[in-house]
Amino acid sequence: MDKIKKRDMKLSDYNISRAKYNELKYFCMQYAEKKRELQKGYGLNAIVNDGMPKGNMSGNPVEKAAIHNTMLRADIELIEQTAIEADSEIYPWILKNVTGGLPYEYMDVPINRTDFYCIRKYFFYLLSLKR
Repeated sequence: MDKIKKRDMKLSDYNISRAKYNELKYFCMQYAEKKRELQKGYGLNAIVNDGMPKGNMSGNPVEKAAIHNTMLRADIELIEQTAIEADSEIYPWILKNVTGGLPYEYMDVPINRTDFYCIRKYFFYLLSLKR
């Protein structure tokens, strides 16, 4: 998280406000956290059964977990599909940049810096349309 630059990107060409850009940027930065939480959300949850009835759980916890996992999966797929839609050839580098804050200079991207950041801007434009 320390690698992410603090200066804002100018997206006025795409009619994206600074507040909207920040919302999208921090949404993308939650990508790794959402993937970990989704992995953790599968499997058996430890339930201590001591034979005493418990009445403090309202609803169905399995259903809640399934809905939560579906929402996480939808967010992850939204970010991945938008990166592919922005540019199908360099989407892995776009994902590394927008989700982990890895700058262009630390990646071996097969295109030049200017084109990379133009595609990154286009990614945020597409994401703003979908979100």
